[in-house]
Amino acid sequence: MIITAFTAAAIYVATGIDYLVILTLLFSQIKKSNQIKHIWIGQYIGTVIIILASLLVSLGVANLVPQQWMIGLLGLLPLYLGIKIWIQGEEDEDEGNILSLFSSGRFNQLFITVTFIVLASSADDFAIYIPYFTTLNMMEIIIAVIVFMIMVGVLCLISYRLASLNFVSDKIEKYERWIVPIVFIGLGIYILFENGTFNALFSFLF
Repeated sequence: MIITAFTAAAIYVATGIDYLVILTLLFSQIKKSNQIKHIWIGQYIGTVIIILASLLVSLGVANLVPQQWMIGLLGLLPLYLGIKIWIQGEEDEDEGNILSLFSSGRFNQLFITVTFIVLASSADDFAIYIPYFTTLNMMEIIIAVIVFMIMVGVLCLISYRLASLNFVSDKIEKYERWIVPIVFIGLGIYILFENGTFNALFSFLF
C-alpha cells in the first residue's frame, strides 16, 4: 500500500507539474477575490474526469478517450483566452478586469474555464494513467485515486502560496498585461502542436 501511494504521488507530480505555472498565474489574479474556490473546483473536476475516463478505458469498460489530435483542439480555449485578454486588456485597466475576461461569455463561471484548461492539457495524463491503472488491482486503484485527490489539493495549495509571495505577485501584477496573454497563447499553441493537431488539420485541408 505504501509503495502504491508513493508511486501514485510520483506519477501525479510527473503529470501535474505542468499546471503549476497556470494555477499560480490564476491565483495571482484572484487571490484577493472570493473566487479562489473556482480554481480548486475546476482543477478537481478536470482531474476527476481524466481519472474516470482513464479508469474506464484501462478496465475495458469503454473507449472514451478520443484521438490525441482531437484532445489538442481544447488548446483553442487558452489560445482564445490569451488573444482576448491581449486585445481587451488594454481597454480597461480596472482591477479584476482579467478575472472578468476569464469568466465571461460562454464560460461564465471561472471553474468551467479552469476545467477545460485542465482537460486541454490532459493528453500526457491519459498516456500515463491508462497503462498505470491496468497494472493495479481494485484496492490499489482506490489508493491511487485517493492519493491523486490529495495531490490535487497539494498542487493548488503550493500554487496559491507561490502566488501569495510578494516577489511573485508584484512581478505578475506589474507585467500582467504581457505575462497573462503570452502564457495562455503559448499554452494553446503548445497543446495544439504537442498533440499533433496542427498536422492533423493540415492533412485534412490539403
